[in-house]
Amino acid sequence: MKKRNIKNKEDNAWEEKVVQVTRVTKVVKGGKKLSFRAILVIGNENGHIGVGVGKANDVIGAVKKGVADAKKHCIEIPMTKYFSIPHPINGRAGAAKVMLRPSATGSGVIAGGSTRTVLELAGIKNILAKQLGSNNTLNNARATLNALNNLRTFENTAKDRDINTSQLY
Repeated sequence: MKKRNIKNKEDNAWEEKVVQVTRVTKVVKGGKKLSFRAILVIGNENGHIGVGVGKANDVIGAVKKGVADAKKHCIEIPMTKYFSIPHPINGRAGAAKVMLRPSATGSGVIAGGSTRTVLELAGIKNILAKQLGSNNTLNNARATLNALNNLRTFENTAKDRDINTSQLY
């Protein structure tokens, strides 16, 4: 996995990680046409994360398209002051399911595959994650993004219930 730093309009340092590059072929009239598919994760390690896919005839073009796609599908996630998530949550994308649980301070990122990459680039430092169902790299990354996107803060929950935050504890 290769890391690169990219700058965007807001001048935040985005980090980019190539999760997977695969060679794909398409059978056409003249024979086989070769192209590449790149799965990328971008994040600023401060609660912003995106997953993107790019396809092109060369690897560099696929990576560039993947970065553009990841920026389009970027989300912001709530984190606790201990760099964990506020509550346990499950995510799903296709047949891939991901279970995320907050963890004690100092335990680190306990996760595997593309889930680990997504969580590290999001800036989460204490979490326990388990991939269930499929072992497809892209679907597991998207399932993690789905779970992180559905996270709620105490403030959001209190506002929805029309009560004070202190009544939730």
